[in-house]
Amino acid sequence: MTTTRHASVRLTQFAHGGGCACKIPPGELEDVLGVLSAPLPATAGTPLLVGLATGDDAAVIALPTQGDTPAQAVVSTADFFTPVVDDPYDWGRIAAANALSDVYAMGGWPVLAVNLLAWPRDVLPFELAREVLRGGLQVATEAGCHVGGGHSVDDPEPKYGMAVTGLADPARLLRNDTGRPGMPLSLTKPLGLGVLNNRHKATGERFEQAVATMTALNRDASAAALAAGATCATDITGFGLLGHLHKLARASRVTAVIDTAGVPYLDGAREAVRDGYVSGGTRRNLEWVAPFTDFGTTDADTRVLLADAQTSGGLLVAGEVPGAPVIGELVPGGPHTLVLR
Repeated sequence: MTTTRHASVRLTQFAHGGGCACKIPPGELEDVLGVLSAPLPATAGTPLLVGLATGDDAAVIALPTQGDTPAQAVVSTADFFTPVVDDPYDWGRIAAANALSDVYAMGGWPVLAVNLLAWPRDVLPFELAREVLRGGLQVATEAGCHVGGGHSVDDPEPKYGMAVTGLADPARLLRNDTGRPGMPLSLTKPLGLGVLNNRHKATGERFEQAVATMTALNRDASAAALAAGATCATDITGFGLLGHLHKLARASRVTAVIDTAGVPYLDGAREAVRDGYVSGGTRRNLEWVAPFTDFGTTDADTRVLLADAQTSGGLLVAGEVPGAPVIGELVPGGPHTLVLR
């Protein structure tokens, strides 16, 4: 653990929230999204395969087949947020990996991204924005994804992310509504990113394991899930493990049982909860899922970590993924969508 490399300018101090913890609370979001519930008339030959109905990670539309061209689908998503770390290059890398993750969570591969940048140009040196963009480009290049420009605005609060277009095999999508009883649940990254990022914002402490986790692409996890025959997955970001798993179980009409002893955490995560570094977003996540959850005897700190608002977290796959711990299973639907044991 070291202090940030850009100690003279702490980007997190210019943000009201941090990373995916600054999302609109899930309950409020679902209320307002009702205005989009009526889909547009389908364009001939381009059916919408995944839209708003189940709250999945990205939208997917099928391309019309022409001649011997293999069937393909287009995956579309956008994601951006306020600084989650002080180092601008690392923030760019994290934001890009997080945006690309939505495509991997659908079983696709990213091909084109455009930058989304908001910057307080009269407050923060624009050279820092260059470092943010450089970090995003580095991760996109690692993913084999072109970056073709983007859009920027002058804003009182810095924000960065990407709109990403990907491709997928429409017959091999990963969705959040295809879970079935008997499927194990595998988690490909440890939890605790939210509380460690909140501690970083408050103290300036730098957590290298957290940065490495957030900048790691979910590309290999997605490929491994598809190779194992998985059809159901989601990524774990701002709504926490409990929030995203609740959406998956609800969409699949099953109950998800979590083995709390099997869930992996980053070093220092429990200490951060103990010391009070819990974001408002995490507390809102826990409040949202509480009516749908049987917490059993799970202690308060563990409940917080399971609801912790992650930034660029891992994939949660209904199936076994090599190297990823199994943290529970799907069972027939019961009175709760989530059960903790």
